[in-house]
Amino acid sequence: MQLLKGKEAAEAIKQQLTSQIQVLKEKKLRLPHLVAVLIGNNGASETYVASKIKNCGEIGFESSLIRYDENIAESELLNKIFELNNNKNIDGILVQLPLPKHIDEQKLINAISPEKDVDGFHPVNLGKLVQGSPAFISATPYGIILLMQHYKISAKGKHAVVIGRSNIVGRPISILLSSNQPYGNATVTLCHSHTPNLKELSLQADIIVAALGKPGFVTADMVKKGAVVIDVGITRIEDATAKKGFRIKGDVSFDEVAPKTSYITPVPGGVGLMTIAALLKNTMKAYLMRSNLNEDIFNK
Repeated sequence: MQLLKGKEAAEAIKQQLTSQIQVLKEKKLRLPHLVAVLIGNNGASETYVASKIKNCGEIGFESSLIRYDENIAESELLNKIFELNNNKNIDGILVQLPLPKHIDEQKLINAISPEKDVDGFHPVNLGKLVQGSPAFISATPYGIILLMQHYKISAKGKHAVVIGRSNIVGRPISILLSSNQPYGNATVTLCHSHTPNLKELSLQADIIVAALGKPGFVTADMVKKGAVVIDVGITRIEDATAKKGFRIKGDVSFDEVAPKTSYITPVPGGVGLMTIAALLKNTMKAYLMRSNLNEDIFNK
């Protein structure tokens, strides 16, 4: 069993981006700029956004954090998104989810310009993903692919079982793994709460992606020997003995599943770190597109 260490893979990506930023500085060009919008005081959201801003600073991106009270009017929030869309010095916009109940999540996502949608949630980018056209891929599925590439794990000819069908993770990763790309060409089964023979299917899987948000759902009797297991779950479980009062649990029962696997992601320390790395790569891509540049600039 080998751990798929998100920190190791993410650091490699961040080093590459840091080098690219240095080239832009030497050429005296504007630097990539990511804006994060945070509504309310959700503890997990605060942590995620702080990490994104911190990572931008570490590699040399410009970043801005716009905060709003949870009672902000939807119309005011939409007006801010339109303003950011029209700002030529901003390359990426992300709105941290979840949102307060009075705000229509899809309406807000749809309001972000597809060219600045570095989270990859806009219907235009999702549609392009389905078509196999160049697009901003949702950060978590993209991070999974980048992690597999770092560890040279091929999906070609393999049977991949994805557990969970969200538009943020399950559906996009199923498309990516089945696509005719160097990281794809797997046969993919997408499972969900109405799949009657889920255990039978997961036992056939060479690759399992667990993304359903139920701690410890995938157990040893659902995994065949030698499988690659990628745990996307990240749930806070109250624990009075923990320093922070909670522990982070994944969708996989790690201790019992790990000995059966060839590769497995830890939680924390796995996919979560890759999500941020993928977001940074998307932001650089958005910057290059909007600046009419391509990656050849980094080879000169």
